[in-house]
Amino acid sequence: MLSEFVTANRLELIERCRLRVAQRAAPVPTDVELEHGIPMFLDQLASTLRSKLVTGQVVGPTATKHGADLLHSGFTISQVVHNYGDVCQSVTDLAIERDFSIPTEDFRVLNFCLDEAIAEAVTEYERQNEIDVVAKGARRSAERETEDLGVLAHELRNMLGTAILAFDALNAGRVGISGSTGVLLGRSLMNLRAIIDRSLAEVRLNSGIEAREPIVIGELIEEVEIAAVLEARMRGHELVVDTANADAVVEGDRQILASVIVNLLQNAFKYTAPRSRVHLRTWATATHVTIEIEDHCGGLALETIETIFKPFEQRAADRTGLGLGLAICLRGVAVLRGTIRAHNTAHKGCVFVVELPRVPISS
Repeated sequence: MLSEFVTANRLELIERCRLRVAQRAAPVPTDVELEHGIPMFLDQLASTLRSKLVTGQVVGPTATKHGADLLHSGFTISQVVHNYGDVCQSVTDLAIERDFSIPTEDFRVLNFCLDEAIAEAVTEYERQNEIDVVAKGARRSAERETEDLGVLAHELRNMLGTAILAFDALNAGRVGISGSTGVLLGRSLMNLRAIIDRSLAEVRLNSGIEAREPIVIGELIEEVEIAAVLEARMRGHELVVDTANADAVVEGDRQILASVIVNLLQNAFKYTAPRSRVHLRTWATATHVTIEIEDHCGGLALETIETIFKPFEQRAADRTGLGLGLAICLRGVAVLRGTIRAHNTAHKGCVFVVELPRVPISS
């Protein structure tokens, strides 16, 4: 079995990975790259192969530690992906040299472990980078516009880098598009779009650009729902949309209102419990249109509810984005002459409520 092969040849495989790393031209490699992640990945791989429990829970913590260790040791994100690729290549090369035939099921588990390790390590590396960016952003000085541009460029570069690396792993044939690395690629592209949309909305708010027009709430929700359903699915959630009084009309900037709804949905997708439902509801009275986004995040502490709309406030391990989305929602709703608030639910979640003035119904 492959598990015995990996265990019996552990030192040989580590040395082969070491040699492959040493052959890289840049950046200059050191042994630190292999001190944690690669040896532990091999051990966990052997354990997973023995148990045949393909759940991802065995490899994930090791890969997460590897991503954090590499960041703190000064390595680039590409080294994370290449290190795991080196493991897979070393295992298969040695098996060929020793005339060892890898069973089909074992090879499937090997690919699964590699896929999970790449996705987990890159995600953790990205998360650590985002924490650093948030810390820098929270200390912004009077040179705000220049720093904002720098933070935005850094954020875009991180997301684009993650997408490129995921694509590289998929393109090299190391893992399949339907696995965790494929999901990581899709999520990175979604996050890139979200950052761009958020930035466009912020530009409109900062510059005072406001194209006021009648907005049929049902039509806007349909437009938002198309991409939101895809993002929910990518994150393992379900989006449930309930649009009452779909013909109700509000007046305001369509792009800003769309950005408010999208930011609230993305916030819900990030913080809701794994594989749970996020509800998007709308209804209207004679004077107001209400938009609600409900998640299953476990609820918010009172002090969190009071500060959650401040810039750079984030409340969980998923640090994609810089905590600016809810602050933009607050500003956007104000421009739309509405109100926004958050409160907990009895179902261990929270609800964000947007209320906007309704255009009077013609008699």
